[in-house]
Amino acid sequence: MNQPLAYIHPQAKIARNVVIEPFVTIHNNVTIGSGTWIGSNVTIMEGARIGKNCRIFPGAVISAIPQDLKFEGEDSLVVIGDDTTIRECVTINRGTSASGETRIGSHCLIMATAHIAHDCILGDNSIVVNGVALGGHVTIGKYAVIGGLAAVHQFINIGDHAMISGGSLVRKDVPPFTKAAKEPLSYVGINSVGLRRRGFSAEKITEIQNIYRILYQQNNNNTQALEKIEAEMEATTERDDIILFIRNSKRGIMKGYFGG
Repeated sequence: MNQPLAYIHPQAKIARNVVIEPFVTIHNNVTIGSGTWIGSNVTIMEGARIGKNCRIFPGAVISAIPQDLKFEGEDSLVVIGDDTTIRECVTINRGTSASGETRIGSHCLIMATAHIAHDCILGDNSIVVNGVALGGHVTIGKYAVIGGLAAVHQFINIGDHAMISGGSLVRKDVPPFTKAAKEPLSYVGINSVGLRRRGFSAEKITEIQNIYRILYQQNNNNTQALEKIEAEMEATTERDDIILFIRNSKRGIMKGYFGG
């Protein structure tokens, strides 16, 4: 860890086997777990909590203050789980008084030039592709994939295992297990390929498809669809996750796609 061409604040807490490349800057009030690699020209500012075995590539800036005019210098954090990779020139801002932290799970991949704004929460194994911009207070579920250059409005909620097409403008919540594309962003099916890769059975995938047929393909409004799903579909973890997500949506969920 002894890198004479890096600046490391003497109060930073860095595990013994962290690798720090030249021209890195690490500020006070930073913790970095064992096995993590910090590439050259990375800047890690106050409030960063970085887990074990992470990889942070050159040019990334972690835990800069929020780009939020309401921010008044309050103490806050960026918390990054274990085994997460952050590629070149990613920016991750720390939280505000609203939640106190921006949190990224374990085994995530944040690709080059993505921006993670204040108070965002990213679940384990999520993937944020090149050039994505997340507004403040965005929540992304586990195993979700956000396609390149997508722009996600603040306070959006994206469910577990969802997949969003590259270049999308995400203005509404995206329920779990779905694929989202088109403009305006719409339901275009379930993420069946991703679900198969993660070990979901054919029967479980069919169950999820049937739930979304009721929601998106039978001319029901959301209230009618949820009542029908509860009445006709057996109670399972996936069914209940979908129902809870839709009922808790504050911005409303994306619509179905009925184009020619």
